[in-house]
Amino acid sequence: MKAIGYQQSLPVENELSLQDIELDTPVALGHDILVEVKAVSVNPVDFKVRQTAPAPEGEYKVLGYDATGVVKSVGENVTLFKPGDKVWYAGDITRSGSNAQFHLVDERIVGRMPSTLSYGEAAALPLTSLTAWELLFDRLNVVKDDPSKRILVIGAAGGVGSIMVQLLKKLTKLEIIATASRAETVSWLEDLGADTIINHRNPLSEEFAAKNLANVDYVVSLNNTEQHLTEIEKIIKPQGKFGLIDDPATLDIKPFKTKAVSVHWELMFTRSIFKTDDMQEQHDILNKVANMIDKGQIKTTVGENLGSINAANLRKAHQHLETQTAKGKVVLEGF
Repeated sequence: MKAIGYQQSLPVENELSLQDIELDTPVALGHDILVEVKAVSVNPVDFKVRQTAPAPEGEYKVLGYDATGVVKSVGENVTLFKPGDKVWYAGDITRSGSNAQFHLVDERIVGRMPSTLSYGEAAALPLTSLTAWELLFDRLNVVKDDPSKRILVIGAAGGVGSIMVQLLKKLTKLEIIATASRAETVSWLEDLGADTIINHRNPLSEEFAAKNLANVDYVVSLNNTEQHLTEIEKIIKPQGKFGLIDDPATLDIKPFKTKAVSVHWELMFTRSIFKTDDMQEQHDILNKVANMIDKGQIKTTVGENLGSINAANLRKAHQHLETQTAKGKVVLEGF
């Protein structure tokens, strides 16, 4: 089967950083399903792994987490899917990835693909939807039905933020404050439902003061957390909740003590890495999101479709995400 892999951690400009390769087609056993991959999207985790995790000696490492496709075969313990089903999922960081014609994935982290979206449109959503849902409802336990509660989403125009704003708008009564720094991303977030947009290139407390915004109950930081941490302490309420997903070099949360702010770190891969007892919760979340999409309540967050799934196009996608200027998600479709 066709796949895209690499052996060394190299700059994305180097053609060996991602290469077109041929691999044996895997076989589904146990809880695994074998998916014929139709489309994928690229996330920051893709380039972060490429930059830091070389393949074992003499082997290729295949990246890719988000995917949509058709079930070709199932393992002997599979109960949720059958051959021919259209599926979507965000994968497992401990296993070979979805940048391949055929991909093995545990059924418990796979959902029914929305029937109203194309493969490419749907591929933009699984990882970011799971991350946003888990952070909001499993980690922060946001109060859904209190219109006096307020949330700040830092870096809201990216993949996770784009779906998080929509989930907040449709599933909660929270006032949504989002950050963006360019005219096109401001317009994007207004369209997705953000109530107020501030510029994260300026000190957050100054932006709050300029717009006469009161302090918030929740803060979600999706990128550059280290840069914003001092300002977050200023604008979060006493006993507020702070959630993040990125990897700051240092995270000094001591200033949060006076306000008794709780800190919540979200990693979408935790359930699959540790095979947690509630691993199948991701199957359920993906099905809930699919239902919301098919009812027209939320929409795909595709920012750009770079064409077919091959090494050259994946390098372009990685390069684009490394600039941290992406709006929505970058997808690739078909081999």
